[in-house]
Amino acid sequence: MNNVIFLALALMAGLLLGAIFFGGLWWTVRKGLSSKSPAFLFLGSMLLRMGLVLAGFYLVGRGDWQRIAVCLLGFFIARIIVLRLTRKPIGHSNSPAKEAGHAP
Repeated sequence: MNNVIFLALALMAGLLLGAIFFGGLWWTVRKGLSSKSPAFLFLGSMLLRMGLVLAGFYLVGRGDWQRIAVCLLGFFIARIIVLRLTRKPIGHSNSPAKEAGHAP
């Protein structure tokens, strides 16, 4: 019973770490497009996000492979959730409108 609680907490921690990582990536890409120095923004964001995630996995795992695996599962579930939340609606694309074809 005690192990199930720790695995559930590891799953929730993985969800949180994934939301921070992929949400931060989405924010970085949006801000990086209009930044004066996007290289520094992308590099700093990557280092910060990777540091947080690695430290989180280290603290959650505590040497137990099952906790690390469940945390990783939560991380990937968060990736799917963030992708769905940040996706543009189907009817709105950035591609230019098609031009009328020319007669041969």
